[in-house]
Amino acid sequence: MKKLKSIVKKEFLLYLGILLILTLIMHSDLLSNPSSRFEMMYEKGNYTHPFLYTFIIYIIIFIIRKVLDSIIGLFEKKR
Repeated sequence: MKKLKSIVKKEFLLYLGILLILTLIMHSDLLSNPSSRFEMMYEKGNYTHPFLYTFIIYIIIFIIRKVLDSIIGLFEKKR
């Protein structure tokens, strides 16, 4: 159970990190004037798009990690 909690915590932190990086790349005005960005988001009603984009990037990174893990695993078994 502790291992599962550790894995979930690690993946959640990775997801939040991707969300933060994508947010700052796509909306650099959040650092200078966050209230205007939140007002625009409220007016347009687009609350879910950051989480959707982050999830897509997270899945891509997850697939790359698993492929690399399996390739590395093949070479480690041969030793």
